[in-house]
Amino acid sequence: MELLKETLQSILPANDEAIKDAWKRMDSLSKPIGSLGQLEEIAVKISGITGKVKNKINKKVTIVMSADNGVLAEGVSACPQELTAIITDNYTKGITGIGVLSNYTKADVCVVDIGVNANFNNPNIINKKIAYGTKNMAKEAAMSREEAIKAIEVGIEIVDKYVSEGYDLFGTGEAGMGNTATSAAVISVLSGIDSDLIVGKGAGLTEEQFINKKNVIKKAIGLNNPDKSDAIDVLAKVGGFDIAGLCGCFLSAAKNRVPIVIDGVISSAAALCAYKLNPNVKDFMFPSHIPVEPGATCVMNEIGLKANLGLDMRLGEGSGCPIEFLIIESALCVMNDMHTLQEASIHNTEFFVDIREK
Repeated sequence: MELLKETLQSILPANDEAIKDAWKRMDSLSKPIGSLGQLEEIAVKISGITGKVKNKINKKVTIVMSADNGVLAEGVSACPQELTAIITDNYTKGITGIGVLSNYTKADVCVVDIGVNANFNNPNIINKKIAYGTKNMAKEAAMSREEAIKAIEVGIEIVDKYVSEGYDLFGTGEAGMGNTATSAAVISVLSGIDSDLIVGKGAGLTEEQFINKKNVIKKAIGLNNPDKSDAIDVLAKVGGFDIAGLCGCFLSAAKNRVPIVIDGVISSAAALCAYKLNPNVKDFMFPSHIPVEPGATCVMNEIGLKANLGLDMRLGEGSGCPIEFLIIESALCVMNDMHTLQEASIHNTEFFVDIREK
């Protein structure tokens, strides 16, 4: 609890002076003002994080939290539970979506067992298991408050460690059968939006299974009656260890003033939890894409963030993060290497009007 408390107290908002200086340089570059759209916004946002106008990414990693969910017993997923362990093991082999995309973008992947219902004999999986999966939230609270805090602190510890090793760009991923159900429950409670509008089909449910999933989530929320003003209570009652762990990752990134990327609906739920614990974390979050799951859009609206890409992705794993890493690095390249109007010998700038939305 002390680590969580200290982390929340250490999170400060973006550096406004650095943002002003960054916009001054960005608007002086040899292009119409605002013409590079979100690339400009990303570069300036990074300046607000670091306090420097020019920035470079040195090392990047996606933290993947893996955990099982007791609610799977209610038929909320078309996939069997043992798939969580298989996928988690495969993450370390570089053969999954997050693996090949990370290899291509020269990013690392950190795989954490925070609650898988299996034991691993794999030195490349970090064992931070809270329990062998959560309890069935349709029958009781998914976990205790103490377990929720412990899971959050696992995420904080992991990112703290990687920051100490020189990593300065993070992504968030997961594995866990049934975790689109827990994510929908968490997002519904924290946003105040009816869960029926949040729930997606996940990994290919039939219409009958989809209706059952909606009913199970609604039942779980009603049974546990989580306090929407207390994100930890929500996580404990209807969340998952993976969501809680990723929540800690967002908090640590903000504390350490490094950018962190949101992937799909599960990491979106975690981002919303972190935001509810300390709204300043918004200044450090970068959504990668708009997932097919409707809950992710609700989270972006609730926090006030805008994703860069469509792509219709719904894999999870953190697979959107390596793609966003490239976009972030491209934005920094613009800020660092593009010549100013003066340097480019462009003196007549009357036609370079500000095309940004006011």
